[in-house]
Amino acid sequence: MTQWERLQQLDTVYLQRAFDLYNRDEFPMEVRHYLAHWIEGQDWERASRDSSQAAFLFQVLLENLDNQFSRFVQEKDSFLLQRNFRRYKQNFQKYQEEPYTLAMIINWFLMKEREILNDAELAQQVQTLQVQPAAMELESQRQVEKSLKDLKTKVEVMEHSIRCLEEQQDEFDFKYQTHRMDSCTEEEKKMQVEGLQKMLNALDKCRRNFLSEISTMLDAADVLRSALIDEELVDWKRRQQKSCIGAPDDTSLENLEKWFTQIIECMFQLQKFLQKLDELVGKMSYENDPIPVRKPPLKSRVDTLLTHLIKSSFVVETQPSMPQGRGSLVLRTNVQFSVKVRLLYKVSELNHVMKVTVSVNNAASQLKGFRKFNVLGTLSKALNMAESMNGGMVADFRHLTLKDQKVGGGGKGINDLSLSVAEELHRITFQTQFDYQGLSVSLETFSLPVVVISNSSQQQSAWASVLWFNMLCSDPKNIKFFETSPAATWPQFGEMLSWQFLSCGKRGLDNDQLETLAIKLFGKQQSYDNCKISWTKFSKENLPDTNFTLWVWLDGILTLVKLYLSDLWSDGSIMGFVSKGKERLLLKKKQNGTFLLRFSESIKDGGITFSWVQYANDGTPSVQTVKPFTSTDLKQIALPDILCNFRIMVAENIPVNPLCYLYPNTPKDQAFGKYYSEKTGEENPYLKYLKTKLVFVSKENGCSGVREGPESDLSTQDRDPPSFPDGDDDLLLQAFEKSPMFSSSTIDEDMLNSILDSDSECTVPDAFSPTAPHTSPSCLQHHFSESALDILADALSPDTDVNTLHEFRNCPNILNGINLQMVPEESDDFVLDSGFQDLGYPIMPLTP
Repeated sequence: MTQWERLQQLDTVYLQRAFDLYNRDEFPMEVRHYLAHWIEGQDWERASRDSSQAAFLFQVLLENLDNQFSRFVQEKDSFLLQRNFRRYKQNFQKYQEEPYTLAMIINWFLMKEREILNDAELAQQVQTLQVQPAAMELESQRQVEKSLKDLKTKVEVMEHSIRCLEEQQDEFDFKYQTHRMDSCTEEEKKMQVEGLQKMLNALDKCRRNFLSEISTMLDAADVLRSALIDEELVDWKRRQQKSCIGAPDDTSLENLEKWFTQIIECMFQLQKFLQKLDELVGKMSYENDPIPVRKPPLKSRVDTLLTHLIKSSFVVETQPSMPQGRGSLVLRTNVQFSVKVRLLYKVSELNHVMKVTVSVNNAASQLKGFRKFNVLGTLSKALNMAESMNGGMVADFRHLTLKDQKVGGGGKGINDLSLSVAEELHRITFQTQFDYQGLSVSLETFSLPVVVISNSSQQQSAWASVLWFNMLCSDPKNIKFFETSPAATWPQFGEMLSWQFLSCGKRGLDNDQLETLAIKLFGKQQSYDNCKISWTKFSKENLPDTNFTLWVWLDGILTLVKLYLSDLWSDGSIMGFVSKGKERLLLKKKQNGTFLLRFSESIKDGGITFSWVQYANDGTPSVQTVKPFTSTDLKQIALPDILCNFRIMVAENIPVNPLCYLYPNTPKDQAFGKYYSEKTGEENPYLKYLKTKLVFVSKENGCSGVREGPESDLSTQDRDPPSFPDGDDDLLLQAFEKSPMFSSSTIDEDMLNSILDSDSECTVPDAFSPTAPHTSPSCLQHHFSESALDILADALSPDTDVNTLHEFRNCPNILNGINLQMVPEESDDFVLDSGFQDLGYPIMPLTP
């Protein structure tokens, strides 16, 4: 089943999100629908970076549009589709010069679809765990439902009471008029007067009781209003605020819309009852009639309640966001963004069109130095039910743009608060007028504070500001938040970080990972609940011994996970945050070839490395670590394929894969086999004539041995060592099966040094006897040709003195005529990517 087919089977709430997604004009839903199989079969992420691939897919897309158009021509009742597809092709022609832009757009839409599917899957999992869904409802929500039910019941009772009151008054009026016209004796008149007096007293009592019932209902309605506006709506706004920064909170307005509609309808019904009382008083009144005295305050209370409810029901349903932005609430000047507002009172019988206008709240611009903006685009839209799946009153602004309002000499200037561009907070304002059943109310609502940037280089710091504000501040009016930004407690900060990983990789941080980060920030503590981290430490101060901040480091890792490691992170294969001290403790208790994956602490833009344990013949363990892989590496070859084909050089220069078990004891192929590349040389259009495999080869005992010493187990000093361009680089060996080899006339001096260096640990873990490691695990038992490099073997023999080695290293033609023989593996060939020649790794020349 395609992703598109899965999307169509979702529940209404998530289907609405899909409709909202394709309300944009960049990528028509009809194209997505009819070309679903082909679209999902292409690598759009790669095409967004590769101009030639983008151009190729662009041409194929146009051909597919032509083919689909031809099918419509042959079908009946497809006239409109013919017209639309012709127009779509014409619109796509604007990407002729920059096809990679279209590839980026399509890739973004596919990513957003996956986010909707993931959210729906998570909701389904939660629902599956609920034995009785009612048991999971909040007590406050059940109380609201009960109060609304009681209120509606009372309204129905009062509707009957007002009819009885009217009938009672009509009966009294009829008898009173008859009494006046009747000619009878004084005794009979006296008896009639007494009867009329009793009827009047009963009528008066009913009027007073009815007014008291209205007052009682208003008391209950006021309590319900407070529960809705001060609790439920506030909670929803806070959930929406947290969801903007990745929290998996429910932001559906379905319940609130139902509750607001019901209570407002009840209030309008009370308003009609009061109007009916006016009619009754107009027909008949008497001395000490309670209606003229008690009705005006009741009407004032009804109007106040209605006004408050209707004003609060005007909300921003979807916060401002750019189609291809980092997240909500980060806007860029001259780039379109969208935002949606909703009136929670569903009324289909308005006698006028409610036009919503949009503007920038320039209260912030009253502060010296704060920038001012104008909003461009469709600045007025009508609230209507056509743009909503469930019939709500919605105004969806899809094509708005912010433009700098040049003041004086232009530019930002110096503001009173000494804030950066990313710390300036602005709000989008929405206004409309509500007129219904004699009630006129001006409505206004605001977006959450947005950060406005002018170029993409500011996006990282802008998103940091959005995270910090929405993590700590529940008052959206506080645009001076960063003037004196409060510190975050560790529980707040850790939860926010976990949301980021949940958003990027569908899995948050576990307790061990959070503890590792807490130790890195605060040192070892019994409890971190009272530890705090400041805004400056998060986003402005560099980490010790680095040239980047905590946020830059974390954001680099998040980007790496989102682009290249999402599946591995989601299934728990990546341990991620673990100190080198703890890494040693974990691995030394495991069998030979056990490895784990962790993030690098020394790479600014995000890196991932793996370490494994191996044992010498005497049982001495050593933990080895490779140089971290960055996005530059992973965009050319996936991490599972790196793990599959990684090799180290052992005795007689035989390359062996030392990775056998993913920590704690999962066989490597079982953990990563489903992610291995299936493409061979024949299937790759760029390598039709080469059958190739990439093999990563490191010096014997790994890339960097870990020495035993007095290092702290879990501390800031346990960071990855800084990377240097020479000396410690891993050796990348590119071996080609049945294909020409790279040639070279000299051997790299640093490469030879790396081959000659070796570190090892000298501690044997209790879990293994000293003799156990003498037997190599099955994954290290390989059969190789007995042919060897005689010259190289002699040079690297234990008896060779240093001078001989120097002669060997300085000989310019040492590799001429030498053949390195490797027996091809039985596994599928791996696709060669020439980009690895530029990664800074030495390349050994080989001939088959």
